[in-house]
Amino acid sequence: MTEKIEITLTINGRAYAVRTEARRTLADVIREDCGLTGTHTGCEHGVCGACTVIIDGAPMRSCLMFAVQAEGKSIRTVEGLAKGKELHPLQRAFIEHHGLQCGFCTPGFLMLSTAALENGLEIDDDKLLDLLSSNLCRCTGYENIIKAVRAAADEMRGQR
Repeated sequence: MTEKIEITLTINGRAYAVRTEARRTLADVIREDCGLTGTHTGCEHGVCGACTVIIDGAPMRSCLMFAVQAEGKSIRTVEGLAKGKELHPLQRAFIEHHGLQCGFCTPGFLMLSTAALENGLEIDDDKLLDLLSSNLCRCTGYENIIKAVRAAADEMRGQR
């Protein structure tokens, strides 16, 4: 039997006391132990980006990180984007610009884009395409995702 370790994860400003094996990924612990199922697991090899969360302000693939490595860090998942019933500008833009179809990849795109935009990254078309190409979508063809991120970037620039 594998030994379990007690850790505390701070996710969306809330502390989660978890008892887990050292080998479990952050994605699995977020979903299974913390009950935050908005973070999706796809390829489990860091390729698709569906599991992207923001850790200490930077986008990270949660399938490539052990949960124990995240202790003491600030973790933000897609559940932490909205403020109450007020959607984050990226969430609104994805809805308004039809940036999702099946929705499986959407949390990863939202978290990747949120980290970039909230960190003040000025995104021209080339940088935007480079950023978004790191995540995979099988449904939309990316055009509406690109439109949504552009619209949210414009809105967020106006809020600064």
